[in-house]
Amino acid sequence: MNKSNVCAFTGNRDLPDDFDKNDVYTIVEALINNGVDTFLNGMARGFDLIAARCVIDLKKKYPHIKLIACVPCKNQEKYFCEEDKKEYYSVLENCDEVRVLSQTYFKACMLVRNRYMVDNCGRLVMFGRKGDGGTEYTFSYALENEEIEIYYL
Repeated sequence: MNKSNVCAFTGNRDLPDDFDKNDVYTIVEALINNGVDTFLNGMARGFDLIAARCVIDLKKKYPHIKLIACVPCKNQEKYFCEEDKKEYYSVLENCDEVRVLSQTYFKACMLVRNRYMVDNCGRLVMFGRKGDGGTEYTFSYALENEEIEIYYL
């Protein structure tokens, strides 16, 4: 897999009221038109699930693209609300591949997932409004790799 053709997503779980998912569609379609054909998604509620749904929707127009779920641990969705669980399961059913990175939860499993995605992509789409947490960690880790192009929403 050519990493320059792979894009990962990172973003906040809680999105502001003014978040516009159309911005995600715009950037994902632009990336597809610039050679991206594989999307890695961490499957967290909020931004991740919105980005995954966007890729699934765009697969109708661009059937060659792939969505790979990078699940940090088995039963990741255990504490999701019912609405988010429903979306999670729907997205999983529409992924081209599901990679479960750990069979059990451990304190750093989300960070391991985030590093895995950054280590396997050439582009990163980021949505963040806070200065800490997993999104900030993933962004900082991606900045260490000068070959990764970062797109901000």
